[in-house]
Amino acid sequence: MSPQPSVIIAGRSKDTKNYEKALERLGVFHRTVLDPETACQATHLLLPGGGDITPAFFGQKDRGSRNIDTELDILQLRLLSCFVAQKKPVLGICKGLQLINVHFGGDVIQHIDTADAHKWKDCDQFHPVWRCELSRLDFFYQLYGTSAMVNSAHHQAAGRMGDGLIPVCRAVDNVIEGLTHKALPVLAVQWHPERLPDGRGDSLFSYFLSL
Repeated sequence: MSPQPSVIIAGRSKDTKNYEKALERLGVFHRTVLDPETACQATHLLLPGGGDITPAFFGQKDRGSRNIDTELDILQLRLLSCFVAQKKPVLGICKGLQLINVHFGGDVIQHIDTADAHKWKDCDQFHPVWRCELSRLDFFYQLYGTSAMVNSAHHQAAGRMGDGLIPVCRAVDNVIEGLTHKALPVLAVQWHPERLPDGRGDSLFSYFLSL
């Protein structure tokens, strides 16, 4: 019998209230911590949204990155390494998607040409995303079929894909909006399911918790 899920949100509690509320809705035990010894005992890792990743971590100079917190990046990447090594489920959201890509050797486009259509404008923007992976086994197809309407609050995007990662959906401007790993229970989205209206993001969290 599988253990009940316990989720670590890799962040600081003052910044993760929406994620905590989403997991509370589902009745899931969770903690927001950055301590590896505590975190690595949990069954699932959630990498939340936030500021931009330190560009040096993907081999670039700063070309428009904002709200960088290098200490946080280091701690989040350390927790990600622990969960990947143990082959435990990981869900990345917004910055979390980019952290996953960087961990596996990919990089980040520091300011996309179409940022005006994706960035935060005193509230989320909404746009459709479409399936781009032909397999019917990925999480996007299983949850949404061929397309979905998502919320958006970012000016960066995943660039070169990391080893073993596959894009599963894209926006109309080709920005990668979801990805998964070929062999590990690792998935990520560029949107924010924790604050989709009417709890419409809960299906993604439930899928993640089922892994």
